[in-house]
Amino acid sequence: MLLWSVVTCFALVGLSSTAPAPSKWINLSYKFDNTSIYWPGSTRFKHALVFQGHKPDYYYSMFDISASEHGGTHIDAPIHFAENKWALDEIPLDTLIGDAVVVDMKAKVANDSDAQLMPSDLEAWERQHGRIPDDSILLLNTGWGKYWPDPKRYLGTDTLNTSLLHFPGMHPDAAKWLVDNRKIKMFGIDTPSLDYGQSVKFQTHVTLFTQNIPGLENVANLDKLPTKGAVVYAAPMFIAGGSGGPCKVFATIKKDGVSGAVDTSMHPYRALYFGLISVVFALIF
Repeated sequence: MLLWSVVTCFALVGLSSTAPAPSKWINLSYKFDNTSIYWPGSTRFKHALVFQGHKPDYYYSMFDISASEHGGTHIDAPIHFAENKWALDEIPLDTLIGDAVVVDMKAKVANDSDAQLMPSDLEAWERQHGRIPDDSILLLNTGWGKYWPDPKRYLGTDTLNTSLLHFPGMHPDAAKWLVDNRKIKMFGIDTPSLDYGQSVKFQTHVTLFTQNIPGLENVANLDKLPTKGAVVYAAPMFIAGGSGGPCKVFATIKKDGVSGAVDTSMHPYRALYFGLISVVFALIF
């Protein structure tokens, strides 16, 4: 009995330091409903009842859904603006998971709804936080999510006139800087588009997508992520040949900058404490 207790003691210590711990999960997606925001003129989300009620032996519920690929929290596949690049079903799974790097642009946006992320902003970020790691997912926090789901505030207009669109984005020069100097696997933003609202050529899309770097749009809750130390997961609808689609985006907060688990596991000393108690009980009984 004593030997068993000693073994148990050290086993608990070992397990407590190696076993995976529960993580803190952060939702980065907006739900799809009749308030979901879509690009002007696009087919909005429809959720039509087929049946809901009781059958003779069970309860049954079913709906039909339809919508444009590009609305709500969604992913842009590279083929959206780059011919012969990845369609939605061709994006490798490891591209959809990565360490998050969050660039905060709220101060720049505060007095300019048409503000754009420039190469100088990225260089300033790196001077403060270090080089943007290879294979990271770059997320731009403009603070624009505070206007969701009000289309007039979020898009700049509640009409179909796209010349009235006003919201922040990433300047094509910043996209080119990233492509030429860094190696990100995906870019995400909390606005309706990677390009700012007044763009008519969508060169940020073109620059990134030509390099098979997908984009995430209408990303939620970026204020809940640290500048570094989160892992982002994007789980899009698996549409064959799709130029994009609805996407569940979420994150885990790291405990130590290495793993994605939050440190809620049993502390080694606590495990040792409980192990020693078992030794005492073995000696007594």
